[in-house]
Amino acid sequence: MTADGYRKTTFLGLTKECESGEALAVQRVEIPLFQRDYAQGRENDSVERIRSDFLDVLFSAIDDKQSVGLDFVYGGVSDGTLRPLDGQQRLTTLFLLHWYIASRAGVLNPADGWTGFTYATRQSARMFCESLIAHPLEGKGSPSAWIKDRPWYLFLWRHDPTIQSMLVVLDAIDERFRETDAAAAWARLNDADNPAVWFLLLPLSGLGTVSGEEMRPEDLYIKMNSRGKPLTEFENFKAHFEQTIQWSPRSSDFALNVDTRWSDLLWHLRGDDDLIDDEFLRYLEFVTEICEWRDGRIDGAGQRLDRRTEAIFGQECPEHGAHLDFLFEAFDAWCRHPAPDVFARLFGSDRPTEANSPRTRLFFRGADESGDSANLLEACCRSYGESRARTRVFSLGQSLVLYAVLLHLTEGTPDFPRRVRILRNLIEASSDQLRPQRMPAILDDVHRVIRDGAVEMVATLNQAQVDDEKHKAEFLAKHRQLQDALYALEDHRLLRGSLGAFELDATVFEARARAFELLLSQPQSWTDLLASLLASGEYQRQRTNSRPFLFGTNSSKHEGAWRELLTGPTRETLTQTRIVFGRLLDAVASTTTDPVQTMRSITADYLAQCEAEERFDWRYYMVKYPSMRESGSSTYYTERDAKSGELTMGYSVCMMRAGVNGLNSNYRDPYLLAIVRELEDPSVVEDKWFTGYEDAPRRLPLVRSGASIRCVADGFELRVPELESFTGAFEAACATLGCDENNRIRLAQVEVDGRNMDAVDRVRAGAEIVTRLAEAGL
Repeated sequence: MTADGYRKTTFLGLTKECESGEALAVQRVEIPLFQRDYAQGRENDSVERIRSDFLDVLFSAIDDKQSVGLDFVYGGVSDGTLRPLDGQQRLTTLFLLHWYIASRAGVLNPADGWTGFTYATRQSARMFCESLIAHPLEGKGSPSAWIKDRPWYLFLWRHDPTIQSMLVVLDAIDERFRETDAAAAWARLNDADNPAVWFLLLPLSGLGTVSGEEMRPEDLYIKMNSRGKPLTEFENFKAHFEQTIQWSPRSSDFALNVDTRWSDLLWHLRGDDDLIDDEFLRYLEFVTEICEWRDGRIDGAGQRLDRRTEAIFGQECPEHGAHLDFLFEAFDAWCRHPAPDVFARLFGSDRPTEANSPRTRLFFRGADESGDSANLLEACCRSYGESRARTRVFSLGQSLVLYAVLLHLTEGTPDFPRRVRILRNLIEASSDQLRPQRMPAILDDVHRVIRDGAVEMVATLNQAQVDDEKHKAEFLAKHRQLQDALYALEDHRLLRGSLGAFELDATVFEARARAFELLLSQPQSWTDLLASLLASGEYQRQRTNSRPFLFGTNSSKHEGAWRELLTGPTRETLTQTRIVFGRLLDAVASTTTDPVQTMRSITADYLAQCEAEERFDWRYYMVKYPSMRESGSSTYYTERDAKSGELTMGYSVCMMRAGVNGLNSNYRDPYLLAIVRELEDPSVVEDKWFTGYEDAPRRLPLVRSGASIRCVADGFELRVPELESFTGAFEAACATLGCDENNRIRLAQVEVDGRNMDAVDRVRAGAEIVTRLAEAGL
């Protein structure tokens, strides 16, 4: 016992270092009724960190033989029982650790003084402590599972938070100490000269009076507890991080900056609690993840931030110095260059920036209709690390652009407006490449673009877009006067930097760009746009590495179908699309008349030519009958050509619903739908939707008889009614309609370029056949 009244002791020594006759001798420890439940086993992130850190300290003390002190434990002592005011959590964890080590070492003895540890908060907690002492742990595996399987474990104990917390901590102890030599560990705990774990015990007595009566320990507890609050998660993290970078002379600068300059920087982002704790931690997580990617690491996301920062900024990381330098730069950059000014200068769509370069429009969440983007630093501080439906709120693309801006601010990279525009284009074209596991390689691509301006060296982002960027750079090098027009076209929301569907021809580029903006800005005329494009040629293309054909849409709700058509693959793949689009854009650009009238004139001329020549291919029907491209449909499946085996548009087609790509969902047969729309009385047939593969038969049934009609390559195929009572009428109608022995009606066709083409309008013919069948009583 020191002159100050406290003594250095251990958990084992607590009950055996004083003579039992001493007034303040401790024979047992009882957590008093007024204390809260044991909390170190609660299952949330902040408690898990505290638990993990504490067990790391205990493990180091036992395994590395470096003694550790746990500060003061104090409380009232009465009749040999210590009732702690402070130290409940540490003492309980020490009790569980001693039980675990003693059990595994085979030295658990209920007669030893340390085993007289109990809880007065609940009878169940007291009984649980007594049961542990009476039953040493057996075998291997989870201690909690073993305990719950014992006959002495009561079912009702699942409702006691202290017991459940103890079970969690026992499993954590087992995970940390499972491979430890139990006998050696017990010896370390029992070493009186150099104990593994010690603390300072201050037994309390003579506490004064309250209202004329002697103060009880619980009175003091209440007075103490009313004066303070626990450390926040941010304060705990800051303390841990300062310890992590203790190796650096800048550790004190970090603590000072957090409380001064950097706090001022983020103060305007504070939440309803008037704190910037969450905002600071989110930005620090961004900086940490960038450093992880720089190191080639992809396993950080989802782990606790303190562990991630320790792995990145701790002395064991080979690049810890460079990472810490980047952290300071990532904060200091915004102190020198206010973020609102930076992002307003660089991003948007309506005014020039340095070197008279137009601002770059961003398309991330938060950008408004004019192209002005939310401040990326602010967006990062508000949502970094959060996910919705397994998708990052602050996207990987946003992380890359924010990092690019930081590189520019900290390294003074040249030609930044142009380079960040190229990066924007690459990111927007790389939705398939932007995956967490690829981010280290993509970060290298960012360095190549922003630091070196070497787009040709980009290796991981979309290679078709890399090729597009090289073509555009060569084009602008020869035609600098077209930069504004090209940049404006890049900033179109449906193109987002990809111009593979546009011929880089200086003589027509600007006029075509204006025409494109005019046509795509009027969704109400997209039905005419689709018809005039089809009339101008076969502009459709197959989706990359897939079967369906893409056409565009007449629905503003599904405008992304235009982007899917016009962007993504190589310029070579887009050749036919580029030619046909150019043809239509030239027609619109060459006249001052209303573009809708121009498109309708193109459509009418095409239909008239087909009808005059009596050649009705699939394009004729798609142009002639709006129902075959209605309701936003943009994706079509077709059967393979019987002769060539290639997938080509023809007379057997599946029309997907808007926004749907797969054949496992309901879709239309556009030819059968067009036939229904041509009927004077559509009620004679079913309103039919289909599912299944594109080569599965699709039939349009008549309501009354169940007889049906199917569109085939050379005409139509009829099917016998399901009810025999209609067989006679069906056979008579087939004879009248000229069916062959297979119930087929063959249309007149001509061969064009090796393919058979209708010489009569099959939609009108089909509508006539259905009408005749209905009139026959079918």
